[in-house]
Amino acid sequence: MERRPLGRSGLDVEPLIFGGNVFGWTLGESESFQILDAWLDAGFRAVDTADVYSRWVGGHQGGESERILGRYFKRRGNRDRFVVSTKVGMSMGEGRKGLSRDYIMQAAEDSLRRLQTDYIDLYLAHRDDPDTPLEETLEAFQRLIEQGKVHAIGASNYKCERLREALTLAEAKSLPRFDVLQPFYNLYDRHDFEHHLRDVCQQEKLGVTPYFSLASGFLTGKYRSIEDAKGRARQTMVDNYFDARGIRILGALDEAAERFSSSPATVALSWLMAQPGVTAPIASATSRHQLDQIIAATALQLDEDAIENLNSASAD
Repeated sequence: MERRPLGRSGLDVEPLIFGGNVFGWTLGESESFQILDAWLDAGFRAVDTADVYSRWVGGHQGGESERILGRYFKRRGNRDRFVVSTKVGMSMGEGRKGLSRDYIMQAAEDSLRRLQTDYIDLYLAHRDDPDTPLEETLEAFQRLIEQGKVHAIGASNYKCERLREALTLAEAKSLPRFDVLQPFYNLYDRHDFEHHLRDVCQQEKLGVTPYFSLASGFLTGKYRSIEDAKGRARQTMVDNYFDARGIRILGALDEAAERFSSSPATVALSWLMAQPGVTAPIASATSRHQLDQIIAATALQLDEDAIENLNSASAD
C-alpha cells in the first residue's frame, strides 16, 4: 500500500489513520487489542490518540486511550511497528491545560509513561493557546525533539492566521515547524478547511490528517433521524447534522454506495481521501465489520460523476 508523507517530517503513513478516541470509551481493552491487531494485519500502522481521551466519560480522568495503547505495545512488543500521534493542550483538570513550556514538558512525560514508550512519532498541539506565546510553545517542542522524545510536531484546531504565524515564526527563529495539521473536515463540515486552511497547507507542504472524518458516525448512514441517535454515545455530536443538507448528503452517499457495491462510510472516506491536500483521514471503528468498511475506502476510487454528485449534495 502506498504511503503518503506527513509534511516534511520524514514520517509517512498509509492513506488512513485509526482514531484511538474509542479506546477506553466505546471499546474495552480486549476489544481494543483485537482491533489494533486487525489494523496491523491489514497493513496499516498509524494510530492517533490524545492525552485527554476519554475524559468526557463519567468517571474518567483522561489518559484512558493512551494507557490501553501502552499496555497493548507492552503485551505485543510491537511499538516499533506503529506510527503514534498524540496531543497536548486540552484541559486535563486541576489547571492542567494549555501550551506553556512547563506544561508541555510535563504532559509529554505523562503521555510517554502511559504509552509505555520512550518516543512519540508525532506530537500535536491539540488547540491553540492564546495565553502562551507561540515562540514558547515551539521552544518546548524543540527541547522534546532534541531529547529524542518527539520526532515531529503538528497542530490541531488552529485558525489559518495563527497557523501562518506559527510557521513564519519557526522559520524566522530556527524553531521546529508544524509539519501536520489535523483539521475538522468531512463531507458535511467542509467550509473552514476548504476556504481558509487548505491553501496554507498546500503552500507550506503540511500533511493534513482530518478528524471526525465520518462526522461522528453520521456519514456511515446508521443514523437516519434524530430518534435513531437517541441514547447513543455520540448522540449530541450528530444531532445537528439532521438538516436538509445532511439528508441530501445521506441520499448521495446511498446512491454512490449502491453504484459501487460499497457502503456510505466507505464512500465518505474515499471522497475525503480524494480531496486536494488531504494526506490521511482519521477514522474509528468499534467492530471488525466497521473496520472492514473504513479499510475498503483505500481501495475505492470514485469517478468524477460520483465526486461531483457528492460535492453538489454537500455544497453550502
